[in-house]
Amino acid sequence: MKPQVPLAERIRPHTLDELMGQEHLVGKGSILRTAIEHGRIHSMLFWGPPGTGKTTIANIIAHTLQVPFFQLSAISAGVKDVREVIEQARKQTGTLLFIDEIHRFNKGQQDALLGAVEKGIITLIGATTENPSFEVNSALLSRCQVYVLKPLDEKELVRLMETALVKDEFLSKKKIELIETAALINISGGDGRKLLNLLEIVCDAAGDNVRITDSLVMDIAQKKIALYDKSGEQHYDIISAFIKSIRGSDPNAALYWLARMIEGGEDVKFIARRLVILSSEDIGNANPTALVIANACFDAVNKIGFPESSIILSQCATYLAASPKSNAAVAGIGEAQAAVSKYGDLPVPLHIRNAPTRLMKNLGYGKNYEYSHSYENNFSAQEYLPKEIAGTKFYDPGKNAREEELRKFLRNLWKDKYHY
Repeated sequence: MKPQVPLAERIRPHTLDELMGQEHLVGKGSILRTAIEHGRIHSMLFWGPPGTGKTTIANIIAHTLQVPFFQLSAISAGVKDVREVIEQARKQTGTLLFIDEIHRFNKGQQDALLGAVEKGIITLIGATTENPSFEVNSALLSRCQVYVLKPLDEKELVRLMETALVKDEFLSKKKIELIETAALINISGGDGRKLLNLLEIVCDAAGDNVRITDSLVMDIAQKKIALYDKSGEQHYDIISAFIKSIRGSDPNAALYWLARMIEGGEDVKFIARRLVILSSEDIGNANPTALVIANACFDAVNKIGFPESSIILSQCATYLAASPKSNAAVAGIGEAQAAVSKYGDLPVPLHIRNAPTRLMKNLGYGKNYEYSHSYENNFSAQEYLPKEIAGTKFYDPGKNAREEELRKFLRNLWKDKYHY
């Protein structure tokens, strides 16, 4: 009979001694282990890569302390779910609330937790793969201790598999030899849960007598493993395809790669951040509204969350793909930074220095500065660059209708100085 529960769940540890890895947090004498053993648990956030034990440690804490335990996923839970748990917690003592992927909660959802955490109605345990300094609001963050989990190393991953083959009631009945482990470890990327589930896929596909080799794993993995891994190489390949599709003005391809990321569970705020960058890097002044749209998209995604944010991302991605393109902004700052590296810290010309004190005025700071608004067309053709690089053109407007207008405007002002 084939088990319905995945291997990673079937052999999930119930005690700290059974846990693989994270010795710096739960090893003998560690701060967290001591707190658990003495029953003095505070609100905390576990920050680390997928499959490193965040959910497992939360379950171990609840199992060890024998207290009411509620678990929510930020992907599917909302403010209503949080409030229902809080209401139940008011009637019980020592309630633990574990929220997986807490970085996906928007500000309103996080604020709903704050009062209950402050008053001790619940003890919050949040798990996140994202830096909590950026993803958790400061009020909630200040009331939680952050614990950083490390990826499991190769020895720990091998031990995890060996333990599973002996401990699991289904795999232990098979004759399985773990000959080679490199492919299993490389494909799982240090994710213990993914490793165990891949091990089970290989064992199921290979029958009752299994000699696990790298070639066997690769052959089975190519047929069985999902097409998107948000923590592995495809994460970078697909976001690259998405960005290049928008840069190439193909909204259809952009939507396809966006859908791949959304269906694969990619963090929608990560996608929105990349769209903000792209709006300046690849569109810029060819359509200045692109940055406004992208920034509004990021704000909206942050407020709305998954799954409705997929509609907002779709609107933004198609708008950016259909916009005229220019890389003049990124090229311009690149040229300017290269000049800084080449020439070092050149002095600011005296006439455009600030002169807030009498001494500075006596030294010539601000002397002969020409206030642009005092001149015709609000313009004075004075020098603003250090003399060593005077006349250097860093910004070259792109070949598009909007920037051609800028080019014409600048050419009329600066005549032949910058050769626009």
